[in-house]
Amino acid sequence: MVTSFKLKNLLFATSLIFIFTACSSKNESSTEYNKPAIYWYNKMVTQLSRGDTDLADDTYTSLESEHRNSPLIPTAILILVNAHIDAEEYALANFYLDEYIKRFALSKNIDYARYLKIKANFLGFTYQMRDQKLIEDTINDIKEYKVKYSSSPYMPLVDTMNARLYMAKALLDEEIAKLYEKKGKEKAAKIYMDRVKESWVDPEDIKPVEVPFYRSIFE
Repeated sequence: MVTSFKLKNLLFATSLIFIFTACSSKNESSTEYNKPAIYWYNKMVTQLSRGDTDLADDTYTSLESEHRNSPLIPTAILILVNAHIDAEEYALANFYLDEYIKRFALSKNIDYARYLKIKANFLGFTYQMRDQKLIEDTINDIKEYKVKYSSSPYMPLVDTMNARLYMAKALLDEEIAKLYEKKGKEKAAKIYMDRVKESWVDPEDIKPVEVPFYRSIFE
C-alpha cells in the first residue's frame, strides 16, 4: 500500500514537472523579442529536430514578424513545409506553401515548392468520395507543372504520383458508376463508365487489395 502511495506521488510529481516545463518553454517563447534572424532560424530548426512543430510555428512567426525581408525566410518556410508533411499535417503544409508561392513566385526553388504542393495534396487523400474534386484538381496541377517545369529534377516523382492519381480516378469513376446502376440511374452510370473507358488505366489491370482502394493507392 505504501509502495502504491509512493508511485502515485511520483507520477503526480512527474506530471507537474512536465506541465511546468512546457509552460516555462511557452512563456520563454512569448517573452523573447528583438532577436537576430539567425537566432530565430536556429531556434526553429532545433525545435523541429525535436518534433515540436507547434513551437516551431511560433518561432517562425517571430522570425517573419521581426525580419520579414530576411533571406532566411524562404528556406525557413520550406523547412516548415517538410516538417508538417512528415507529421502528416498537410493543411498546415499547404498553408506555408501558399505563402511561399505567393511571396517567392520568381524564386529558383519555385518548382520545388509546387512539387511539395502536389505531394502534400497527394499524401492528404483519405476518403473515397470526399476526394473526388481534390484528385481532379491535383491532376490538373500536375498537367500545369509538366508544362511549366518540364526539366525539373522532381519530374519522375511527379509522374509517379500522376500515374497513381489516374488509377484512383479510374477506380473511383467505376465505383460511382456501379452505385448509379444500383439506383437505376443508367444515364449517370454510363457517363462515369465512359470516363473509365476514356482513361488510359484499365481497372481490371489493377491488382486487388484488401484495404479500400482509395487508401491503398496512396500508401
